[in-house]
Amino acid sequence: MADALAGAVPPPFTLDSGTAISLGIAFALMPLAQGLAATFLPPATPRKHYWLFLWHAYDFLTHFIIEGSFLYHCFFSYIELAAKEGAESSRGGSNIPVLFDRPDRQYGALSSSGPMARLWAEYAKADSRWGGADLMVISVELVTVLLDGPGAVYICYLISKIANLKDPALQGQYLSRLWFVAIVVATLELVGGWYTFAPEWLSGNHSLAGDDPVYLWLYLVFFNTLWVFIPCWVLFLAYSELCKAFTETNSVTSAKKLK
Repeated sequence: MADALAGAVPPPFTLDSGTAISLGIAFALMPLAQGLAATFLPPATPRKHYWLFLWHAYDFLTHFIIEGSFLYHCFFSYIELAAKEGAESSRGGSNIPVLFDRPDRQYGALSSSGPMARLWAEYAKADSRWGGADLMVISVELVTVLLDGPGAVYICYLISKIANLKDPALQGQYLSRLWFVAIVVATLELVGGWYTFAPEWLSGNHSLAGDDPVYLWLYLVFFNTLWVFIPCWVLFLAYSELCKAFTETNSVTSAKKLK
């Protein structure tokens, strides 16, 4: 168990029942997000708002269900270490992070047999930090789950209100809130991704398994670049909306001055 947390070479990718269930959970969130969009948005919703709703619904489902389970196992799932292992950890002689100043415990998904722990044990084959209680990852995930998740929920709420309202003045009020929160959430997503992977890049990728193409391209690249490209798209949309708003405001101000 400790070797897995220390970044030992993972086994080759095998599509067994546990792996299939883990991938099924990850991919099932998008149809669920589509169901939420169909429930709360009218058919005439502009495509831009529909895709924004769909992404942020998928975003908060991922943060609350999947990443929330990661934090749960970091804080509440553990195994007791032998006295020798605990002593080595307290002296810094082990790669096992010391959480809650408890060197006698090994926290994390690999210390549990629960269904969501199995998902994280699978992902930990690509990035071993997620099998244990890596303090940097936990710090990033606390922000992601506690701030990005509720922020994404609020964005979905605002889009639903805008799509179902007929009053342009009220729509404008909700739009200003929408783009402000969208900018904050997208920026936090990008910063979280940077702080998750930058320490690995700078230290030589000791925790990442890039030799197996499935671990590299599906687990590490696909599942993580979603939270790079789409937040960048959201920021681009927000920038366009701000430019449009300031242009319209300046045009109205200029017209009043001419009068």
